[in-house]
Amino acid sequence: MSRFKITIIGAGSVGFTKKLFTDILSVREFAGIEVALTDVSDRNLSMIKTILDRIVEANGLPTLVTATTDRRKALEGARYVISCVRVGGLAAYADDIRIPLKYGVDQCVGDTICAGGILYGQRNIPVILDFCKDIREVAEPGAKFLNYANPMAMNTWAAIEYGKVDTVGLCHGVQHGAEQIAEILGAQDGELDYICSGINHQTWFIDLRVRGRRIGKDELVSAFEAHPVFSKQEKLRIDVLKRFGVYSTESNGHLSEYLPWYRKRPDEISRWIDMSDWIHGETGGYLRYSTETRNWFETDYPKLLEAAGSPIDPAKRSNEHASHILEALETGRVYRGHFNVKNNGVIANLPADAIIESPGFVDRFGINMVAGISLPEACAATCISSINVQRMSVHAAVSGDLDLLKLAVLHDPLVGAICTPEEVWQMVDEMVVAQAEWLPQYAHAVEGARDRLSRATVKTRDWTGAARRAVRSIEEIRAEKEATRLRAAG
Repeated sequence: MSRFKITIIGAGSVGFTKKLFTDILSVREFAGIEVALTDVSDRNLSMIKTILDRIVEANGLPTLVTATTDRRKALEGARYVISCVRVGGLAAYADDIRIPLKYGVDQCVGDTICAGGILYGQRNIPVILDFCKDIREVAEPGAKFLNYANPMAMNTWAAIEYGKVDTVGLCHGVQHGAEQIAEILGAQDGELDYICSGINHQTWFIDLRVRGRRIGKDELVSAFEAHPVFSKQEKLRIDVLKRFGVYSTESNGHLSEYLPWYRKRPDEISRWIDMSDWIHGETGGYLRYSTETRNWFETDYPKLLEAAGSPIDPAKRSNEHASHILEALETGRVYRGHFNVKNNGVIANLPADAIIESPGFVDRFGINMVAGISLPEACAATCISSINVQRMSVHAAVSGDLDLLKLAVLHDPLVGAICTPEEVWQMVDEMVVAQAEWLPQYAHAVEGARDRLSRATVKTRDWTGAARRAVRSIEEIRAEKEATRLRAAG
């Protein structure tokens, strides 16, 4: 196969970049490609390039790995562009969680919708559009943009509608949900078939079959309630399954943010979440996790580098979509997955302009979506609520319309269940002022927002949330892991 180029933007995310890289090189035809890494951090780029170079050397491959902070240079001639960026880093993300808490909005993740996810989109979308401009101008003609960055739907929507680049959004929520279902039903590899459809982080298993036998709601509920772990960790998802009749792909914590009935009252939150891990609903759980692991790769860098010297085992290739899509496009070997694309009638009862997540097949002709799907009415209703927020958020991010941004936050299901309009207007002003350095499209509105805050009359509170855990040090994490290992060893 002729050499082609893949560019990874945000490659300083060491663990994820390493996974993508080894997945891609599990495809034998890809041995001679070029992988260009780019990031805003020279230090992280240097570390990940050293790891990837070690993988190439250990496997005797002709793969070329380059690294530069000059994004445009990295994109020159690229056939595929993969993005996994977090604009503003943990500093901005901390405000996504901290400021809404002052107004009573308790988020677990805050990266999709809710106040945090909407502001995250405001930071990311201008940068995504910069990526698209560079892709149009210097990448290979017709280059495909694979977006892994959240908020998935908003970023993908902006790249398609305003960036005018061939874009697909990729997530692993569907795979993780399917793994749970296979476990509770005792299905072995290849025995579970499913159709999962909706929007990113609100995707629904609308058809489930094990060895060809259709699995109904009652059987699924019984299996989840009988499971010794999931029955405790997924209480909210199980309750939604009972009421909606279908299981959601998304984690207990994520789902609690999109369905306001479970997270609008602090004294109710503990009924539905589990504190054994951040993903089950902990206040600011993903922020804590991200903070704790921020420097983990640095302290364990020698171990990562040592592991990079092992042979690539194609049997251990992950279920992340990127490498499988590239393999299908380049070799014609057909791949079935779930992809984020513009709806255009694929899901009959969702808006045509929405970014949906639904089944599709990939071959040399591209990504071909399965059309004619209809969601159960309750699933469609919850998706449409989020779609309306996403649409306003994207248009606000592109136009810099502060009033439209406030309306988007006001219409968020969880925010709207908790806050008055006056509280929303002040909260958004506070978030825009706090994050002004990452919001160039609102530069004209920052002084006005700051002035209004100086005369603010809405009372706020100093609240850490209904279910917060303290950030652990690396030493504490290491000690806990060792204790867990010893317990497991008996």
